[in-house]
Amino acid sequence: MSEAHGQLTMTHVLKRAADEFGDKTAIKEGDVNLSFTELEAISWQSACAFYAKGIVKGDRIAIWAPNVYEWIAAAIGLELIGAVLVPLNTRWKGSEVSDVLNRADVKMLFTVESFQASPSTEIRYLDLLADEVLTSVTETVLLRGTASQDKVITFDDFLLSGKQVDLSAVKKIADTIKPSDTMDMLPTSGTTGKPKLVMCGHGQNMRTVATWAATNGLNEADNYLIINPFFHSFGYKAGWLACLLTGATILPVLSFNLDAVLQQIEDDKISMLPGPPTIYQSILAHPNRDKYDLSSLRIAVTGAAPVPAELVNRMRNEMDFEVVVTAYGMTETSGFVSICRPNDPAEIISGSSGRAMEGIQVKCVDADGNEVARGDTGEIWVKGYNVMQGYFGNDEATRETMSPDGWLKTGDVGVMDKDGYIDITDRIKDMIISGGFNVYPAEIENSLSSIKGIMQVAVIGVPDERMGEVGKVFIVLEQGAEVTADEVAAYCKANMANYKIPRSVEFIDAMPMNASGKILKTELRAL
Repeated sequence: MSEAHGQLTMTHVLKRAADEFGDKTAIKEGDVNLSFTELEAISWQSACAFYAKGIVKGDRIAIWAPNVYEWIAAAIGLELIGAVLVPLNTRWKGSEVSDVLNRADVKMLFTVESFQASPSTEIRYLDLLADEVLTSVTETVLLRGTASQDKVITFDDFLLSGKQVDLSAVKKIADTIKPSDTMDMLPTSGTTGKPKLVMCGHGQNMRTVATWAATNGLNEADNYLIINPFFHSFGYKAGWLACLLTGATILPVLSFNLDAVLQQIEDDKISMLPGPPTIYQSILAHPNRDKYDLSSLRIAVTGAAPVPAELVNRMRNEMDFEVVVTAYGMTETSGFVSICRPNDPAEIISGSSGRAMEGIQVKCVDADGNEVARGDTGEIWVKGYNVMQGYFGNDEATRETMSPDGWLKTGDVGVMDKDGYIDITDRIKDMIISGGFNVYPAEIENSLSSIKGIMQVAVIGVPDERMGEVGKVFIVLEQGAEVTADEVAAYCKANMANYKIPRSVEFIDAMPMNASGKILKTELRAL
């Protein structure tokens, strides 16, 4: 079935969702409750408005906003007529946003007037762009807020602009869009320089997302609390797009508050709750957890950080999750590569990122590109329908990342066992060479995560006169936990080869993290 999804575009998917799920709730956000039929209608209004604005197939449209239902309506509308979605990180500053807008030759920008990121932090998006020169953006649309500047309109006015457009003409254009046409361009995390823009097509997105959803069992009975931001593939593709494909209900989270999340799980009978391990650790550690009814929880998909086996067992036994799986993916693979299977034991889920999804090939290779034996360390290469079309405007980077025969070089180091399960050892660039030995920080982090009281751990390499580099470990403790540097050192001495042992330990209050829950080691190195 998922193979057939490779022949679909957004037009097919939206129609199927409306036909199959009709009056069922598609999106519930605050007082807004849209059925699949209503979502189809507003999406076509959006497509008509893009047409009225002169947007044509291949034009790039950016969305720079938190998780609101209008985000989805705008994205579907532009994808219906063959425009290309460019989601922008809501944590970016004005210069970072303008750089991508200009390099991608973006025609329209969708954002919000302001966003209360925390009780003490209000982000005013247009103010961040006030001093930036935008070379291609002709109009800005506020998904929420009041337009008070030139070339800025509200989302309601945007939709009204398409009211006189002949819908049948727009649908004729939508019918010409092919599964191979580019659907979106997601920026990479940009941790090693300017973000590259990853192009993925309609058909490959639909097939990859459908395969992922079928593997973890997401279906129309699920209520999906989408905490992950829509600008990231976890909130967009594994988020609302997966719901559109399966009929699950989308419940966007505007800003994360643990007590509010626990209350919403109870009130809205949330069954799907993906996220990094810290979300589940925080719920389990919450002093009033027992006061909330969390019995509706069914599926958890996690990753991006070490997942202790004890955490998997507690999620299954104390939170009653039917499905707890870890997964691995990257922007260049439409967000997905491998995933554990629901029946895998806790040790497999904790110790691996699963095995390749159906129809996708994965191998570990040496420095010359030759496949290594199972159980040996190598760079992970991926091939299949999920692999990107390339980097927009950067053929050189595309050639560096892709082998001549279509394998994507991930830059991740890992080990594959006899059954095809992948243990991500590290990023090549994060590897520490200490006294001539290769040291993989993720291996140390996974080990240290088993120490009771440690919530998060990150290891980086720091210069050392004698060894060249040695490891330094940063640790965030669970609330109320007491772990000393001496205890960490003693654990390492008992459980690791000498060259792997970090030479210093620093306890910090919180890890710097990106939107997907990955720890930003560049910021730790800056410390």
